[in-house]
Amino acid sequence: MPKSSRFRSAQTVTVLAVTQLIGWGTTFDMLGVMGRVVAPDLGLANEVAFAGLTIMMVVSAIVGPATGRWLGRYGAARVLSAASLTFALGLLLLAAANGIVLYASAWVIIGIGGAFGLSAPAYTAVVEREGANGKRVIAILMLFTGLSSAIFWPILSLLNEAVGWRLTFLVCAALQFFVCLPLHLLGLPKPIATHVEGGTAEIAPVPLSKAKQRKAFLLIAAATTISTFVTFGISPSLLEIFRQSGASPAFALQLGSARGVLGISARFLDMLLGRHGNPMLSAVMGISLMMISFLMMLVASPSTPLLVTFVLFYGFGTGVMTVARALLPLRALLPLALFSPREFGLQSARLSLPQNLANAIAPVIFTAILDRAGTGPALAACAVLAALSLAFVLMLMALVRGARASESAILNVS
Repeated sequence: MPKSSRFRSAQTVTVLAVTQLIGWGTTFDMLGVMGRVVAPDLGLANEVAFAGLTIMMVVSAIVGPATGRWLGRYGAARVLSAASLTFALGLLLLAAANGIVLYASAWVIIGIGGAFGLSAPAYTAVVEREGANGKRVIAILMLFTGLSSAIFWPILSLLNEAVGWRLTFLVCAALQFFVCLPLHLLGLPKPIATHVEGGTAEIAPVPLSKAKQRKAFLLIAAATTISTFVTFGISPSLLEIFRQSGASPAFALQLGSARGVLGISARFLDMLLGRHGNPMLSAVMGISLMMISFLMMLVASPSTPLLVTFVLFYGFGTGVMTVARALLPLRALLPLALFSPREFGLQSARLSLPQNLANAIAPVIFTAILDRAGTGPALAACAVLAALSLAFVLMLMALVRGARASESAILNVS
C-alpha cells in the first residue's frame, strides 16, 4: 500500500476510533455505570431508567432507513457531524432531567444521534474513503470501538464520585461538541471514488438463487438479532450480575473492563486472519463460548475463579460474535467491492433495523428479570437464546455448503 494510502487509512481510523469510542461510551455504555445512580434521584425504578436504552434503540431503528438515504445524499462526514450535535443536545437535556418526561425526551434525541453516528454511518465513512480496502479498515476500527465500555466505565464511575451524575453528563456533552464535532467536520480525509464497474470482490459471493438469498438473509438477520439481543441486553446489567454473584463493586468493575479487553483480543485475531477468516465459523465459535459461559454460571457455585472464567469465555465469545455480525452479510451476501458507498449505507441500514429493535427491548427485559428473579433466570434465558442463535447459524452454514456443492456438481458435469 502506498504511503499516502497508509496515511489516509491511519487518519480515517484515528478520527473514527476516537469519535466512536466517545459515541458509544457516552450513550449506550454509559447506563451500565450510571443507570442505577440516576434512577433513585429521579424517582424511577431501575428498569425504567434502563428503558432509556429502549427508547434510544427504537428511535435509531425508526430513523435508520432515512439515515441510509442521507448517507448516500450528503456523505458520512455531514451525517456524523449531525450525530455529534444531536448527542450533545441529548446529553445536555439528560443532565437537566428532573423526572420521566425530560429523561425520556433526552433518550429520544440520543436515539436520533445513534442512527446518525453509531456503527453503520462510521463504516460507511470508511467505505467512502477506502473503497475495496474498507473491510480491513473496518476490522481495525472495530478493535478500538470495542474498548468503549472498558475505557468509559472507569472514567464515568470516577466522574460520578467526584462531581455527581449531572456534571458527568455535561462532560459527556462537551466531549461530543468539542472533540467529536470538529473531528467529523475537519479531521476525515476527503472521500474517494470507490465503485469501479466490473470490479472483483475480495471474497467470491456465495452462489445462491434469489429464493435462497432471501432465506440466507433471514437466517443472518435471525442469528445476529438474537445474539445482539443477548449481548446488548446483558451488557448494561453485567456489573450487577457480578455483584449479585458475590463480587465487590471494585472487582465487578475490573471484571467488566476485562470483558471489553477480551472482546478486543477476539477482534484482533479476526483482523490477523484477514481474508482467511470464516465469519460463519467465527459465529459458531463466538455463540458457543457465550452459551458455555452462561451454563457455567448456572451449574457452578459463585466464586472468584468462576467469575474470572465466565469473563474469559463471555468476553472472547462476544468479541468474536461482534466481528461475525459485521462480516456475515458482507462476505456471504454483499461483496464489498461490488457496492458503492451509497449502496453500502443503504444495505447497512436495512440490516441494522432488526438488530436495533432487539437492542431496544433487551436492556429493559434483562433488567426486569435480574431485579425481580435474580441472576439464575436471566442467565438461563441467555443460554436458551444463544442456543437458538447457534441453530440459525448452523442452518446458514448448511445452506451455503449445499449451494457450493451444487455449483461444483454443475461445473464437473459441464
